[in-house]
Amino acid sequence: MASGRMEFHADSIMQHANFSFVLPNDVEMEEVYDHSYYDREPMNLILLHGLTGTDTDWLYGGVAQLMAIQYNVNIFMPTTGNSFYLDAGYKGGNYATFIAEELPEYIGKTFGIGFRKDNTMIGGLSMGGYGTLHTALSYPDKFCAAIALSSAMVVKDIADDTNPEISSVLPEKMKRHLFGDPAELLASDKNPEYLYKKVKAEGADIPYIYLAVGTEDNLLDANRRFRDFLKAEGADFFYEDGPGRHDWQFWNKYIDRGLKKVLEVGYAVR
Repeated sequence: MASGRMEFHADSIMQHANFSFVLPNDVEMEEVYDHSYYDREPMNLILLHGLTGTDTDWLYGGVAQLMAIQYNVNIFMPTTGNSFYLDAGYKGGNYATFIAEELPEYIGKTFGIGFRKDNTMIGGLSMGGYGTLHTALSYPDKFCAAIALSSAMVVKDIADDTNPEISSVLPEKMKRHLFGDPAELLASDKNPEYLYKKVKAEGADIPYIYLAVGTEDNLLDANRRFRDFLKAEGADFFYEDGPGRHDWQFWNKYIDRGLKKVLEVGYAVR
């Protein structure tokens, strides 16, 4: 297994961008529980951090190395600040473009790794869970599956301005900078529900969605709302919740469950 940290100049966000990586390229097979994952080429997973996080979160707090080894997955973990992985509409602030286009292109050139829809997944926690859903639905041709944990599905709360907890985490100026006019938010491409309906109407091949959240998490109700939306839309998805808070104990358990589920249902090459 190879692991490390790199930086490169990313035009879409106009800065030197850091990313960590884990590559299962020389794994000792006695470490692997299910050898069948090595009967195929490695999958790719872009794994996103939460608010205030960095590219090393999934290495030091999470189980990125273990997941790479057990499932034969190349894992790439970028740092994007508190951007919610959104495009601001100008060069220097286009974080969705960075995640879906520029980062895979750079990795492909540097490591010789091919990124295709059928071998590329995206996942993340909290802000990164929102970013996972938003990016997958913005670029449905890039990802076969989205694994969204404890997703910060806050657009309805921001639009309605009814949840004081959101304002305590996201100051008013920050909310407006990221999401724009609250009155226009629900009918914008920053709303995953709006995006889902849009790509569905276009007949796109929508990535499989895996959702999980802890029953003691403050984001439980928001995630259940999105679950109900997907169910009403007839989406191909899987939702589960279970005992847990907004913490690494939950995320480490459910990134494993999420990867297993995605591979089990066949939305990633096995």
